[in-house]
Amino acid sequence: MDVAKAAGWPTGRSTSSGPLQVEWAPIQTLRANPRNARTHSNKQRRQIAASLRKFGFLNPVLVDDANMILAGHGRVEAARLEGFSAVPVIRFDHLTDAQKRAYVIADNKIAEQAGWDREILAIELGELIDLLPAEGFDVSLTGFEAPEIDLLLADMGPPSRPEPEDVAPAPPRNPITRRGDLWQLGKHKILCGDAREAGDLARVMNGAAASAVFCDPPYNLPMRGIGGRGRTQHPDFAFASGEMSPQQHRDFLSKTLANGVRVSADGAVHFVCMDWRHISDLIDVGRELYGAMLNLVVWNKSNAGQGSFYRSQHELIGVFRVAAKR
Repeated sequence: MDVAKAAGWPTGRSTSSGPLQVEWAPIQTLRANPRNARTHSNKQRRQIAASLRKFGFLNPVLVDDANMILAGHGRVEAARLEGFSAVPVIRFDHLTDAQKRAYVIADNKIAEQAGWDREILAIELGELIDLLPAEGFDVSLTGFEAPEIDLLLADMGPPSRPEPEDVAPAPPRNPITRRGDLWQLGKHKILCGDAREAGDLARVMNGAAASAVFCDPPYNLPMRGIGGRGRTQHPDFAFASGEMSPQQHRDFLSKTLANGVRVSADGAVHFVCMDWRHISDLIDVGRELYGAMLNLVVWNKSNAGQGSFYRSQHELIGVFRVAAKR
């Protein structure tokens, strides 16, 4: 049987200006492009395979005259999972080697720049949730996971009425919290305290041992050197805001981080933010306090900071493990 004719597709070769011609090629004759930089996870291959199983092979693979894949590597891999013996291809023989290499990148990169009309998408997915089961499909066939769809529909839906216990009272006209105030927020607590005081951390932990700590100690830099040249002006930190000597800042880090270690369980992981100027100080102090340094994480921020030589768009985070207490 001529599958291409049965599908209503013309056969032959395609050129840059001629009509597109589709042919069915044995899948074992297709060669992956060794320069293809696009990767496909096992999960994505399974999703594509499910789509092929439900809808058929509706999007032909693009190949050159030597059967090398130009576009459609993921579809071919998924077709192999489904046991396809042949796949539809459109063959192009007018591209130079350089043009082929450029097209492989362009085909993937340009597609990434497409967006979604979230309102239309929410309507479509919402209706498909009801329509697809009757046809033996599941909405996950669209590639959207159930949690993603739930969040999208929740965003597009009317605002829900909060439960009475979730309604926060109106704040006072001049809200002020004082040193020693401990706020209970459901299961969470916020203490207006001083990380240099071991008793403050012990109070907020109330006998519990932390499994993880994320802290952002001041960098001993004045706020004007970090930000605030625009309309919004931030005051300096209460301490470690440029007034300390290098040794005083190291002592400050050692004291505050040690207090965190005291209220942590054995093996707890501490994430400590630090700017690049003082990362060596943090690492040296960390070697004295912790059992091991596990890694150095780079927080890639959306906006660059101030500066004229290199404008930092990152923050460093030291990752340490608390040693077993003796």
